[in-house]
Amino acid sequence: MATSLGNEESPWKGPASTLAKIGLIGILLIGATGAFVAMGLFMFNMGRDMSTMTRSVVQMGIDVTTMAKKMVVMTERMHSMAESMAMGQSGMSKDLSLMRMGMDSMSKDMNTMGRDMRVMGQNIGGMSENIASMSKNMASMAQNMATMNVSMATMTHTMGKMSYDINKFTRPESIMMPFMR
Repeated sequence: MATSLGNEESPWKGPASTLAKIGLIGILLIGATGAFVAMGLFMFNMGRDMSTMTRSVVQMGIDVTTMAKKMVVMTERMHSMAESMAMGQSGMSKDLSLMRMGMDSMSKDMNTMGRDMRVMGQNIGGMSENIASMSKNMASMAQNMATMNVSMATMTHTMGKMSYDINKFTRPESIMMPFMR
């Protein structure tokens, strides 16, 4: 079967082919729209990311400038601290010399105080012996006072009885009538 291309009917002619063309164009339009939307979203996100990155770079520049200023201030303070340390070392050397002289004097005073403490210890020992003797005497005195108190109580009781008895002798009627007073 020999056919020629000019004699046959084209598959792209007719109502079905028109619908197929429209469908193909619709699919292409949907694909193009999807690609356009995807490209638009990509560009939008890229623009937003670039804006964020630009802000970050600007902030980094501000931070670097601030850091540089602070480094200058810190350098000035370190220089001032170095000068203060040099002056302080000189003053500290003089103070340490005075402190050494004071320690020498204090050492001599401690030796004197040690001798005085030894003498004072001996005196306190003698005082302790005297206090011990005094304590014994005080204990003996306390015992004598207690004995005296008992004797005084006995004497008071006896005097009370004597007073009662003398009273009876001065009022003989109280002996005869015991319920009268």
